[in-house]
Parts: sequence; structure tokens; C-alpha cells
Amino acid sequence: MNKFDRYIFFRVLTITFFMLAVLICIFILIDFSENSDDFADRGATLAEIWSQYYLNYIPEMTRLVLPVAVFTACLFLTGQMTERLEIIALKASGVSLYRLVVPYLFIGIFLAGIVSYLDAYVIPESNAERIEFEQQYLSRTGDRIDRGGIYRQDSESTILSINFYDANADVGYRIHLIEFNDDMITRVVQANRMMWVDSTSNWITDRAKVREFKNGTVTEYDTERQFFDINILPRDLTRRTSDIYQLTYPEAFEYIASIERIGAGGIELPKVQLFGRIAYPISILTVCLIGFALAAERRKGGKGFYLAAGLGISFIYLAMIKVIEPFGAAGTISPLFAAAFPHAFFLIVGIFLLLITKK
Repeated sequence: MNKFDRYIFFRVLTITFFMLAVLICIFILIDFSENSDDFADRGATLAEIWSQYYLNYIPEMTRLVLPVAVFTACLFLTGQMTERLEIIALKASGVSLYRLVVPYLFIGIFLAGIVSYLDAYVIPESNAERIEFEQQYLSRTGDRIDRGGIYRQDSESTILSINFYDANADVGYRIHLIEFNDDMITRVVQANRMMWVDSTSNWITDRAKVREFKNGTVTEYDTERQFFDINILPRDLTRRTSDIYQLTYPEAFEYIASIERIGAGGIELPKVQLFGRIAYPISILTVCLIGFALAAERRKGGKGFYLAAGLGISFIYLAMIKVIEPFGAAGTISPLFAAAFPHAFFLIVGIFLLLITKK
């Protein structure tokens, strides 16, 4: 069985890498055909397109298509062994079906661990460079979460209102800062603009009017350019739907905590995205189990059945993930449930298929 385990492990890896290469090449060709006009119109050179965009896109592509590649490898190899009666011969020699599935589970756990580590610490950096390139050369600027009428709670007694924020210049317009104590307003700051200064890492107000309320009296004065003491960073005002995919796991949890701290809305979306990233590697283990269970028994239709079953299950799996995710992002269901349910459901399906497979 040790020889069998090594054979399965390396054969599945070989077929998986081959399928990955094919799928990534197809992905790049389709993407380039769709975006070539934008690349040309905005002056991107071939060297920039390849080095800044596609080289940084390949890690994310690998993460996305790896479950499909592994599923195909498991179906193909196991189906081939079944058609050659190798599975039947192993069963006849006293090897349990559950023992035969061990190398598949091992390779699923092995690849899931690698993907989880890469997604936690490596892929976000390449995603950040790729998304920066997209913002410069592609017409994909519609992923801003907050555009106007932005409200943030700087602390338990401070509320900040921004009429419009220019993310490119890090400048906010028509600023209102209200400080209060219990149910009494103690200070109001109105400014035409506030600007982020990178060198000092703080905000500066432009032509601000300050009103202070104390003991029934109002003190009012104007300022020209003054330090704005708030605990809000530009990233807290320029949230995009792609933010979570540019952050490592520790940074992503810190990002969500900062959103909760400043009282921003739409927190369910980044939670679903983060929990979905964490749960996604489970899909690799799941497809290994389903692929083996489907192909370990001879069926009418042969390879055609395996191909049809693989495509059908992959489509339903992906559809369930995409259908349930918006409900989690909208807060209708728990973000954690929305991210974990499709993987848990198909893992149970895989275990059920294995149990009903002829022993």
C-alpha cells in the first residue's frame, strides 16, 4: 500500500499541475482578449501587462481554479484505475475502500494547507499590485463602497461627517465633526476640506469654523490650516470591495475591527469575504473525496459519466457559493454561515457518496 499511496499522490499532483497550467493559460487568453482595448487605450506596454498584471494575477488564478484541477485529476485517475479493474483487484486482495481513499485525503489536506498559507500571507501582496494596475489601466472603478455622505464614529463621543471624499488625493470635502458628552454637544467643527499629510501621518483642516459649548455659552473662532486630531485613516474612508483580498489574515481581522470601531456600515461584506477565504481550502479536500467516491465504482457511460458528473457538481458547488454569499453580505444570514455552508454541505455529500459506494 505504501507504493500505492506514493503512486496516487504523485499522479494526482502531476495531473493537477497539468490542469492548472491549461486552465491558467485559458484564463489569461480570455482575460487579455477582453481587456486588450483598455490596455491599448491607456498606454500599457506588454512588459507592464505581463510583469505587473498577469504575473501578479497567476497566484490568485491558482487559488481559484485549484479545486477544479484537483477534482479533474481525482476523477481521471480513479476512473482510469476503475476501468482497468485495479480498484477491484485491490478490494479483492482485502484492501478496504476506506483505506484506498487515504492518499486522496492526504493530498487534499496537503494542498489545502499550502493554499491556506499562500492565501494568508503571499497572495494578498500580489493582489495589491494587480489591483493597483487595474485601477490605472482598466475601467474597473465601480468597487468603491463609500462615495458620498460618509459617517464615521471616531470615538464613543465623536461623530465625523464627510460630504465627499476624493480617494486619489486623500481629501475630504464639507467636513462636520461633532463632539458630545451624554446628550449635550460640547464642540462642533465645520471645515471646507481636510487633507491627509503623508509626511506627518495626520489630517489638516482648511478654513475651519470651531464652536465650543460650555456652561451655556458658545465660543466661536476660525482656523486656516490646523492639525485635525481624529483616529481615522484614509483606508477607513476609501473602502473597496477588493480590500479584503489585499490583506493578510491578521491584517484583515484588524481591518474588520477598525470598521466596527469607527461605526462604518457594510461590515458584513468584508466578513463574508474573509470567512470565505479561510473556508475556501476546504473545497480541495471536499472535491478529492467526491472525485474518488464517484469514480471508484464502474458506471454506465464510463469517462463520459465522470466528465458530466464532474462538470455538474462543480457548477452546483460554485453556484451555491455565489448564490448564498450576497445574503451574508446583506446581513440576511450570518457571514460565517454564508461562507461555510456550501463547503460543509458538499463535504457531507462527499462522505455520503463514499458510504454508498460498493465496498
